[in-house]
Amino acid sequence: MSKKTKKEEAKVENEKVEKQQEVISEEAEKDIQEEPKAEDKEEEQPEVDKVAEITSQYEEMKDKYLRLTAEFDNYRKRTLKEKSDILKYAAEEVLKDLLPVIDDLDRALKAVDAAKDIDSVKEGIGLIINKFNDFLKAKGVKEIDALGKELDTDLHEAITKIPVEEEDKKGKIVDVVQKGYMLHDKVMRFSKVVVGE
Repeated sequence: MSKKTKKEEAKVENEKVEKQQEVISEEAEKDIQEEPKAEDKEEEQPEVDKVAEITSQYEEMKDKYLRLTAEFDNYRKRTLKEKSDILKYAAEEVLKDLLPVIDDLDRALKAVDAAKDIDSVKEGIGLIINKFNDFLKAKGVKEIDALGKELDTDLHEAITKIPVEEEDKKGKIVDVVQKGYMLHDKVMRFSKVVVGE
């Protein structure tokens, strides 16, 4: 082979290599240009997924909130009704226990009309009073003992003062106009009293 042929072959070979390099370069450029587009799509997809996920969580929380609000509202209504019923029927048991005393008073009233002996009527009324006092004690109600005691404004209400001759009665209760009562440790009604001066 001659030098010319070798040169031509080398030239052809160089052209082939250059063409291959151009093709490879073009393909590389295409790949580079296509990659950002694919990445953009991948980036957009997670954002869309996150928005959908957050929206789903929001709807779930909103539903839970509405259910909780409705449940609390029902609870509030139920407790108000229970409280109302308690206040409405709280005295039922006490009043039920008072019915026998009312029955005894009705019988005593009939007995007064038919009685010829006043002592038997007094005795019957005394029994009714004792029965009623026992009922009050069972419920925790006790009478405030006031006669002859020092005036205690936590227990007694002085409605008037009267002059007394005896020194030991001055400043003390000489008469009880209306009895006072306590329920356990609390004053239900103050004793209305007259104090000596």
